[in-house]
Amino acid sequence: MMLHVPEVLTRDELAECRQLLFAADWENGLVTAGAQAAQVKRNRQLPENTATLRRLREIVTAALMRNPLFFSAALPNRILPPYFNRYEGGEEFGNHVDNAIRRPWGSEINIRSDVSTTLFFTDPDEYEGGDLIVEDSYGTHSARLPAGDAIVYPSTSLHRVEPVTAGARVCSFLWTQSMVRDDWKRNMMFDLDCTIQKLRARVGDNEEVVALTSHYHNLLRMWAEV
Repeated sequence: MMLHVPEVLTRDELAECRQLLFAADWENGLVTAGAQAAQVKRNRQLPENTATLRRLREIVTAALMRNPLFFSAALPNRILPPYFNRYEGGEEFGNHVDNAIRRPWGSEINIRSDVSTTLFFTDPDEYEGGDLIVEDSYGTHSARLPAGDAIVYPSTSLHRVEPVTAGARVCSFLWTQSMVRDDWKRNMMFDLDCTIQKLRARVGDNEEVVALTSHYHNLLRMWAEV
C-alpha cells in the first residue's frame, strides 16, 4: 500500500522546519547508506548530534504520532528517529530496497523497517525532477507532494528518487517498526479501520459498528507484536 498522508505538519511547524533546514549545514548522504545503496545514492543529509536535527526530529515524530491516518496505516510500535535529506544539481538515489534492520545513532536498540515514510518540506514548483518512484506487485507509482505532506509505503518496496535537475528537494525520511509485521495483514487492518470510521460518521455507534470495532481489536490482539 502506498498512502498519501496530507497536512502532517501545521503551517507554523512547516515554517519552523523550513527555516531550520535552509540554514543548516549538510553532509554527504553516504554516511547512512548500506553497501548496495552506496552505489546509487547521491544526496546530502543533516549530520547527527546537532541541535537542529534534534529539534526537527522532535517536530516530525510528534506530528506523525498525532496523525490518525498515519497511525492507522503504520500501526507504529517504534519509529526510527527521522533523517533529513537534500537533492539538487542532478543528485539522485537509484533503485534500492531499505535495510531490514536499522539502529538509531548512539543506540543499542535495533528497529525492524516495516514501513517507510517520506515527508516533503519543499513544494513541487520549487524544484524539477526528484519524483519518488515506488515499484511493487501492482506496478510503478510516483509521488511528488506538497510541503507538509507525507507518503507512506512498505519498506520491502523497490524505490528510487529521480535526479533533481533544478532547485532543491528537501525531505525527511524515516522507518517504522509496525505492531503488525505483515504488510498484507496491516493493509486489511487499515481498510477495516477506514470502513469503521466511515460507518461511525454516517450512523453512529450502532450495534453493527460496535461489532466491527470488536473484530478490529481482536485481529490486532492476535497479530500485534508489542
